[in-house]
Amino acid sequence: MPLGWAASRPSAPEPVDDGLVYRLKHWPDLPSAVRTADVFRLLSVMSHRAVSRRWMLAHTRLAPIRLDMLLRRLRDRSEVEVIDIRAFRAAD
Repeated sequence: MPLGWAASRPSAPEPVDDGLVYRLKHWPDLPSAVRTADVFRLLSVMSHRAVSRRWMLAHTRLAPIRLDMLLRRLRDRSEVEVIDIRAFRAAD
């Protein structure tokens, strides 16, 4: 009798890709509650290249609500460049 493979836990639904990517313009001044290793690693990546929210959720341990709060703060303070890549996809 062959053994089947079963996931140990149900997979989480894929985060929606809204077509936006984020790139850090300059290093932000963050309150101490936000200065975590996960945030610093994410900001380091964002300082070198643009990444999507979907990528951020897949490659960090930040909860979606905490990530959204961070992105909102960065946008409100003009510390991040928001690029809509849907236009680039349509050009292909």
